[in-house]
Amino acid sequence: MTQAPPTRLSAAERRTAIIDAGLHVFSDGSYAGATTAEIAREAGVSEPILYRHFSSKRDLYFACLDEAWRRIRCKLEAKIDELGPAEAWRSMRTSAMRDLKTLLPSLWMQAITEAGEDPEIRRFVRGHMREVHDFFAGCLGRVQESGAIAADRNVDAEAWIFIGGSLLVSIADRLGGPLTAEDLAAIKAERQRWLTGVA
Repeated sequence: MTQAPPTRLSAAERRTAIIDAGLHVFSDGSYAGATTAEIAREAGVSEPILYRHFSSKRDLYFACLDEAWRRIRCKLEAKIDELGPAEAWRSMRTSAMRDLKTLLPSLWMQAITEAGEDPEIRRFVRGHMREVHDFFAGCLGRVQESGAIAADRNVDAEAWIFIGGSLLVSIADRLGGPLTAEDLAAIKAERQRWLTGVA
């Protein structure tokens, strides 16, 4: 009995496979240490095929950053639609939030390391972090309108604090400390207490 030939991926499917491989390789290592050859192998394509979709490792990295945020944002928006803004904010222990606190900040930290040498990375990541901030400031504003966040809290500033906290989680993850899981839980509880005014 003959086997059917393997299904050929469409260009869009191949691009997605390369981005998935890039996310895996970048998040497990570093921007500087990752190679397009390694990412191509992970995706099951040749390096020339990778370069048909992305002109450079930097362009692939930008696509990975955009895709990581798109996936996280979609999960968060679905949770907000399902539960409403206040309850969605309280249920921040979902997989989407774990991704936000690990994958996205890890990619940002890699970019920050490279940014001193690459003005394009600086420009892109500045815009990307602003987009994430604006999304969370909008979410916090909706939660505040519902009464679940104290009316005198500055949601614009709180969105930056949230991003800073996500970077802190990534630092602790990468260094294996200095913060423990208990430390991070205490920080989160204090932020919630401050935002809501409820101990």
